[in-house]
Amino acid sequence: MVDYWFRYHVAKAVIAAALLIVLVALTVLVWKAFLKAGGLGAVARAALASAGVLATMLALLSLAAVMANIQGALAPFASLIPMLTEGATDQELATTLDQASQQLADSSLAGARTPPAIDVMIADFSRYHAVMAVIAAIAAAAFLGTGVLLWRRFARTASSDRRTRRVVGSFGVLSALLTLGLIVHAAANASTAADRGPALLRALNGGW
Repeated sequence: MVDYWFRYHVAKAVIAAALLIVLVALTVLVWKAFLKAGGLGAVARAALASAGVLATMLALLSLAAVMANIQGALAPFASLIPMLTEGATDQELATTLDQASQQLADSSLAGARTPPAIDVMIADFSRYHAVMAVIAAIAAAAFLGTGVLLWRRFARTASSDRRTRRVVGSFGVLSALLTLGLIVHAAANASTAADRGPALLRALNGGW
């Protein structure tokens, strides 16, 4: 199942990455067309703006899918944990999960050593969140750099070119917000990766 889940996430990551490339290119083309649409009517400009917003949102969703599937491919076992804990009706599975939770709780309270199987679960769970912390940090750096370039262009754009300033300024604000959100996301995942045993215990108890 873990091997299948790895291949599943790799396939999804490749598809999402291809979609992201297409959507980014489409977003750039649509917004360039909007900036050059001075001679068009208000309806045409509104349609281009709506298409640009839609393409931007879809590109961001594709980026999130790429990030999540890279995370799942690098730590496939941990990404399966929600499926183990949500609505489990098999008695043997429920008993196994109870035993794992009890061993994690005992080790966190008494500092006792955990069985090898539990160690593997803890290590993969920690890697799962560490991977996302790194991915989110890289994405935050990319958006930060993009935001700096956008604000530089905003400063260089003549005040009379209001349409360009609005578009560039809006993307600059969006880049700043995404940077802050990704930094928080990276910090939260890094904290979870460091707090490995208790975090896995919460996940097994439904607190994913």
